[in-house]
Amino acid sequence: MPDPVPTAPTRRRGSYGVDAPYLLPIPAALIIANVVDGLVSKTVWPFIAAALIAACAGLGFYASKRGKFVVWARLLKELELRGDEQVLDLGCGRGAVLLMAAQSLTTGRAAGVDLWRKADQWGNAKEATWRNAEAERVADRVELHTADMTSLPFENARFDLVVSNLAMHNVKGKEGRRRAIEEAVRVLRSGGQLMIADILATREYEASCARLGLTGLRRQSLGWRMWWSGPWLTTYLVSGVKAKAFNAKTSEP
Repeated sequence: MPDPVPTAPTRRRGSYGVDAPYLLPIPAALIIANVVDGLVSKTVWPFIAAALIAACAGLGFYASKRGKFVVWARLLKELELRGDEQVLDLGCGRGAVLLMAAQSLTTGRAAGVDLWRKADQWGNAKEATWRNAEAERVADRVELHTADMTSLPFENARFDLVVSNLAMHNVKGKEGRRRAIEEAVRVLRSGGQLMIADILATREYEASCARLGLTGLRRQSLGWRMWWSGPWLTTYLVSGVKAKAFNAKTSEP
């Protein structure tokens, strides 16, 4: 009987930074402005506004530091991976999802692709991801590539699972995002699973996946653990299975 595939823990040994750090000064400035306004005007409403902004910022901070790990640990567990899969993470950053996927593998490998922009994640760098892979004890199962997700450096039908977490919206333009979806499907094997979590353009991703012939297509909210400033900016997962061969030249299934 084969050894059971390990389940990725939600408590991490690595250091994963904060997502979208360039946005952090905005709620801080709004909170300060409202507190000052409340002190000057001697009214309660600016203090209430400051508290609401702080609560929204707190939800985003939780999602970045804890919530996404809890959600993705559940998603990966539900896949019931055998352990020999080839996994690709598009926009892997410092490895939050990539390394959890690697912990669910035994003989398989997990590849991460990123442009390593620090505006997308605090301290984002290939070296930081390697350190996290070593800290999580999965460096032997991980490979990292500097590449654009609209032009992946992989052959057709290489991967059993392609994932992406809060990264595809950083691709410029609707045409660029369409191309990123096509590339993700191109490198998937027949029967392979695509899972894209994002806060923007998820209806667009869903339409592209439908056009490319993915089956079992779903778009679902990932719940409060991945609210980035409340329920009006939640994360949705678009998922489906590649059931047919993909023609990279015609972009048709």
